[in-house]
Amino acid sequence: MEASHFLQSRRSFAATLAHSRHAHEHNKLRHCSIAAVLTRPAENINIATGKSRTIIIPADVVTGAEEKSRVYNDNWFDRMAINHLSQNVQAATGLKNNKSGFESLAEAATAASRKFNPAKQRELVIQALDSAFPKPIFSLLRAILPQSKFAREYFAIFTTIFFAWLVGPCEVRESELDGRKEKNVVYIKKCRFLEETNCVGMCINMCKMPSQSFIKSSLGTPVNMVPNFDDMSCEMIFGQDPPELSNDPALKQPCFKLCKVNQRHNTNDCSK
Repeated sequence: MEASHFLQSRRSFAATLAHSRHAHEHNKLRHCSIAAVLTRPAENINIATGKSRTIIIPADVVTGAEEKSRVYNDNWFDRMAINHLSQNVQAATGLKNNKSGFESLAEAATAASRKFNPAKQRELVIQALDSAFPKPIFSLLRAILPQSKFAREYFAIFTTIFFAWLVGPCEVRESELDGRKEKNVVYIKKCRFLEETNCVGMCINMCKMPSQSFIKSSLGTPVNMVPNFDDMSCEMIFGQDPPELSNDPALKQPCFKLCKVNQRHNTNDCSK
């Protein structure tokens, strides 16, 4: 009888020990962390590998957010400025549209790029800029701010404050001019106009070239606009003369595959 009681006690102790060990392992699984690594293999799939399992995630799920366009929350000043410039572009080209906001400006530029050759596009944009911005103000600025380090840095700061509605978020950066450091560069993180139009030719003919000419003639200060078509950023370098048209690297850039105007651009005719 004592032997039977002893065997029952051993079985009970073993069962309790097994239950305790199972509960301990269960708690370890509940509290363990899973370290994941995202990578992009040749099959264009991102794989997140955990410690206890592997999860396959389609590439567009991870990268989709990066490909979405930035959402702009334009204030009353932004909307007024966008509408004002859009109306002046439409008046200069004679091509009206019924859209509103930045979409209206992009549509006005797109319509002009389809109808006119590159030289005419630049001419019409300069005409629109002359109408949009009062000449007396620019004449005054040119008189009180002749070519100098102060003027170049002032124009850079002015651009970041008052023209973000056109080009998107931007900041002042430093460069070396004539052997000394100046904060004369406006770095545009991702150009709003280029992002909206998605066309290299429109960037060149409806923004870069006419803006360079307009700023030089209005303010007396040269500016070189250097777009980066890989990430849609751009640098406006005040005080630096732009290269000749035939030597400008921007004109050798092929257009985007998803170009809305479906054109290609080269040195001789950057609208085709």
